[in-house]
Amino acid sequence: MSDLSQQEAFARIRLLRSPNVGPVSYAQLLRRFGDAASALSALPDLAGRGGAGYRPAPEARIADEIAAVKKAGARYLFHDSTDYPPLLAQLEGAPPILIARGDAAIAARPAVAIVGARNASAAAVKLARMFAGQLAEAGLTVVSGLARGIDGAAHKGALAAGSEGGGTIGVIASGIDIAYPPEHADLQEEVARSGLLISEHPPGTEPIARHFPSRNRIIAGIAAGTLVVEAAPKSGSLITARLAGEAGREVMAIPGSPLDSRAHGGNQLIRDGAVLVQSAEDVIELLSAFDGRPRSSFREETPGWLAADSEMADEPADLTSMLTTAPVAIDELIRQCGDSAAAVQLALLELELKGRLVRHAAGRVSLA
Repeated sequence: MSDLSQQEAFARIRLLRSPNVGPVSYAQLLRRFGDAASALSALPDLAGRGGAGYRPAPEARIADEIAAVKKAGARYLFHDSTDYPPLLAQLEGAPPILIARGDAAIAARPAVAIVGARNASAAAVKLARMFAGQLAEAGLTVVSGLARGIDGAAHKGALAAGSEGGGTIGVIASGIDIAYPPEHADLQEEVARSGLLISEHPPGTEPIARHFPSRNRIIAGIAAGTLVVEAAPKSGSLITARLAGEAGREVMAIPGSPLDSRAHGGNQLIRDGAVLVQSAEDVIELLSAFDGRPRSSFREETPGWLAADSEMADEPADLTSMLTTAPVAIDELIRQCGDSAAAVQLALLELELKGRLVRHAAGRVSLA
């Protein structure tokens, strides 16, 4: 599975699949207890303080999942393995475990995400394919989500660059064994065989609506920059761009006609601080000089998910009167409660395991 022992790899998968364990709480549990087996043993006590009983994910279910991953010709990438995408590992809320088919080494190359409208114009589809091909020929890996429209064109353009190019990574919102949309089944298989196909979901998972924003954070996280080719306001592509900006990555957009509503989202991005690009050379110039400080000013950088204080708390802070259903920054909770950061994190961890906490982007939390 990786450099881990089989027992620890199994325990990590079981920990992540257990009720109410998300990427942030997973990282905190591993850090607090040292390994997944110890964290699993501690879960019932942590979740049970003043609450109902807690049961980790059944071992039989994890064994079935591992068998399904092998049957699909895929494997696990753990957050601390050498073949986990390096830029993605820096993000708050990065998936602790990915399931992948293809050449994982592709994820270590400089990458650019290309996203846009599903119902894109013919001109935008042509642009996406052309940009992707030229960027792949220049050695950049093209990342996208295998959706209709711009995504599909980006993958096809990168694949057309051949084995000498930077390749392509497809990130899907379903299990690694499910093709969505169905008409992209052949394209998804080609991405898996010639590039890299990634999912954070167990095999058999259907692509439901809430999985797509999660997929978008992976697309944005793998790449040094995200290029929006064409997007309507409030589209998923703009979510990807916002997540890229929050991660301190470049955000780029190709301008479009004000007469076409599908161009309004990209044009607004440029107004909000994204870099206007008109050629693949513009993208290459931006990303070849990228040193972690983007020229785009679309969003400010947020801390990575593995960053944490070195201290451990024995007792949780009392956040009873401070949390509501409105998201609040964890830093603000620490400032207001007068307790240590570690005590606040322990309180949030216990609330999350009880199913009472929701974690939002940019280090914010709220009551469920």
